Amino acid sequence: MEGLENLSQKEGLSRRRKALRWLREVLETILPAVLIALLINLFLAQATQVHGQSMEPTLHSDQRLVVEKVSYHFHGPRRGDIVVLKSPQQSSELLIKRVIGLPGETIEIGQGQVYINGQELDEPYLDRSKGGNWGPIIVPPLHVFVLGDNRSFSNDSRAFGMVPIESIVGRAWVSYWPLDEVGAVR
Repeated sequence: MEGLENLSQKEGLSRRRKALRWLREVLETILPAVLIALLINLFLAQATQVHGQSMEPTLHSDQRLVVEKVSYHFHGPRRGDIVVLKSPQQSSELLIKRVIGLPGETIEIGQGQVYINGQELDEPYLDRSKGGNWGPIIVPPLHVFVLGDNRSFSNDSRAFGMVPIESIVGRAWVSYWPLDEVGAVR
């Protein structure tokens, strides 16, 4: 009887060791993968999805993008950048807009044409069906003025004002869905 009990104890101990070894291997594999994914998502890049038509014809609703978060640690946003930002109206919502005005610039819209410091802005990405008047206003330090490319259907700086640079999540970098839209975001 004692022999059977010892054998049973040894088998139980062996099973526990195998289970612990298996658990250790899983943790050694999964834990670094989770940490790397968190690191990338928090500091380097994140995936996002376009909602709505405010950036047409450049971006389309349900298009999926990778947003890079690194470059603005080295320089500020640049005119023409397509950025993802926290909505000034609902901080949990993300918006996708184009940077038009930079700190210290005077922005004015006359008959749909954007003027920066009195100079007409060339916007080849627009479909030219724009209109309206707005401004003039000076972009304050550490802020940008953003517009959607589809000006008639865009909730942008004309509605919610200047965007603090700290509210910008990152720059739209690559489109990865749908497949016919795969490539760099320009």
